[in-house]
Amino acid sequence: MLDFAGLGLWLNLAIFAGAAVAVWMAGVKITGYANAISEKTGVGQAFIGVVLLGGITSLPELAVGVTSSLSGDASLAVNSILGGIAMQVAILALADMLIGRRALTSVIPDPVVMLQGGFKILLLSIVAASIVVGDVPVLFSGLWMWLLAAVTGFGMWVLSRTQRDRPWIANDEEVTPEKEEERARKEAEDSKKKSLREVGWATAGCGAVIIVAGYLLSRSGDAIAEATGLGQSFIGAVLVAIATSLPEVSTVFSATRAGLYTMAMSDIFGTNLIDLSLLFIIDVTGGADAVMNGAGRFEAFAALIAITVTAIFFIGLVERRDRTILRMGYDSFAVLSVYLAGLVVLYFLRDTGGGGG
Repeated sequence: MLDFAGLGLWLNLAIFAGAAVAVWMAGVKITGYANAISEKTGVGQAFIGVVLLGGITSLPELAVGVTSSLSGDASLAVNSILGGIAMQVAILALADMLIGRRALTSVIPDPVVMLQGGFKILLLSIVAASIVVGDVPVLFSGLWMWLLAAVTGFGMWVLSRTQRDRPWIANDEEVTPEKEEERARKEAEDSKKKSLREVGWATAGCGAVIIVAGYLLSRSGDAIAEATGLGQSFIGAVLVAIATSLPEVSTVFSATRAGLYTMAMSDIFGTNLIDLSLLFIIDVTGGADAVMNGAGRFEAFAALIAITVTAIFFIGLVERRDRTILRMGYDSFAVLSVYLAGLVVLYFLRDTGGGGG
């Protein structure tokens, strides 16, 4: 296996940057393919956002998590996931600026997004509890992580059943589920010439690119952490989290520009749900002890940041206040402010993190 640490800081930075570009480009392509699949199969944007976009854009986190865990760097994997979740929610705040005149949460017509957010907060609470209380290994994984996996499975089952139900409908004259579906059909025009099989293979190809690039991000990121002295906790929660979130950046921005607002937010919330479930896989591959027993105040605070920014958007989705500041909704501005302030706190906590900072 290639020794990335022996390559030097600058070469690792170049590898990191190249892998990040590959992840970005693949993410841009995937948005169009997901839209075409939604149109050809008749599956709604919210479900496509969770299962397809969420699953594929989680591939970098999967690659980073498994490779880091197997190489004994489970703390890098945990921090990249927890840092990435808050990072990806902050991406929605930036995407809000593309709309400009209206707040993003005021133009989301599908109530399934709120259900996704609720399950995400529940899973993050389980993670925070496992850090505070400690975990007990049971059948190759911690007991809290087994609960996390079970709740994730239940959440996906509930989301699949409620896809066609609309217990709450936005009273919005400009944006409705039907209008979003019409936009999706228009956006998928370019892919109509391709068969569903061709689109599927193209999507799988992009996924393969993301997996390989995710592995390179993991190994080069670990080497950068060692060379700079910043520590795995901060590098994982910030640098690696940024890089592994690039698919979400590209897909969310592409979807928002196309007016596919439900798909944009479902991509983030769906990715977050899948990313959190990866902690179970990291625990299974991380050794005999429960991986969350190595977490500390750094990881706990990262989880709390993720809970807070998600809760802010959840409130925005319910309230639907259509007022903006700096071209973004009040809730998006609050999310971005909380995230940036949280990064400052994480920087000072990095030496006390479970990863040994």
